[in-house]
Amino acid sequence: MSIFNKIKQKAFSEFIDIIEWTDDTSDTMIWRFPRYNSEIKNGAQLTVRETQVAVLVNEGQFADIYQPGRYELTTSNMPILTTIRGWKYGFNSPFKVDVYFVNTKQFLNLKWGTANPIMMRDPEFGPIRMRAFGSYCFRVESDPTKFIKNVAGTDGNFTTDGISEQLRNFVITKFTDYLGESKIAALDLAANLNEFSEGLRIALKDDFSDYGIEITKFLVENISLPEAVEEALDRRTSMGVIGNMTAYTQMQFADSLKDSANNPAGGGNLAGDAMGAGIGLAMAGQMAGQMMNPQAGQFVGGQQPPQQAPPPMPPQTTYHVAVGGVQQGPYPVAQIQQMIQQGQITSDTLVWTAGMPAWAAANSVAELSQLFGAVPPPL
Repeated sequence: MSIFNKIKQKAFSEFIDIIEWTDDTSDTMIWRFPRYNSEIKNGAQLTVRETQVAVLVNEGQFADIYQPGRYELTTSNMPILTTIRGWKYGFNSPFKVDVYFVNTKQFLNLKWGTANPIMMRDPEFGPIRMRAFGSYCFRVESDPTKFIKNVAGTDGNFTTDGISEQLRNFVITKFTDYLGESKIAALDLAANLNEFSEGLRIALKDDFSDYGIEITKFLVENISLPEAVEEALDRRTSMGVIGNMTAYTQMQFADSLKDSANNPAGGGNLAGDAMGAGIGLAMAGQMAGQMMNPQAGQFVGGQQPPQQAPPPMPPQTTYHVAVGGVQQGPYPVAQIQQMIQQGQITSDTLVWTAGMPAWAAANSVAELSQLFGAVPPPL
């Protein structure tokens, strides 16, 4: 046997008298003390640091649990193991047992996100697809045996990678269900992220607890809509910022004419451009009117739109009259009829209106001659 093997055998045959774990990682949840084939000396020193819990496991059966502190492993402070082994008080022989150190600190910034879009019915947009991502924090519950039994098993170096995928599945399932039940409009989610995140943390509490894990923080960092929906929202926002669509389009029309005039080489047909811009201006004005009055251009219950208002009445013809050699008027036809009835105007009275070459007798004007027939004869 070589000298190296002798030294190794001698080291392994010695009893273990110091048991501790100095964690230099950020993701180790459980670490088993490497006992190899050696036995633990009765009276060995067990050091449990802050954010650690030590668990003694005897042939697959949980024994004593030690909180942070320094312990001397004797029958007096190993009551469960002593009972399992059937030791008598003052038993002083070395023994074999597995020592598991459980990390009780918070594991931070574990990521989650939707691999595929989530379909939901939005109260404003109707059926839409959404994506989301965020992070969460957790730690092992105060009773570490549940986590060892349900998750870690006999793994002597269990890290967060061994369970993060399963926890992420819990998060996505619960997020989808909670988002649908909340009925919060997509545009209102940003204003409710804190409440939404806390509600999800509470909803996930039982799922995590089944594995002996406590979820301490849950964050929804972003909820996004499909690119086409975001572009439509951007256009809607731009129109709201512009406000007066007609004035904005007129300004663009004027700028386009100015650019065409300043660039004759690339301006093309200026008249054609102006005509096209004018058509666009008219359409924009119509769109602006509909935006200001959403009811315009829409039929309600299948009814036809109301008829257009009649055009203004044509202007009345007025006449100048010569009464007693004096020019009077102009008078409208209705007033002349009253003057005829009162005897102030006779069929021989001279009248004139725009378009007549000269003064003429009233009964020679077609529009006035019929008024004399309606006058009753003198009594």
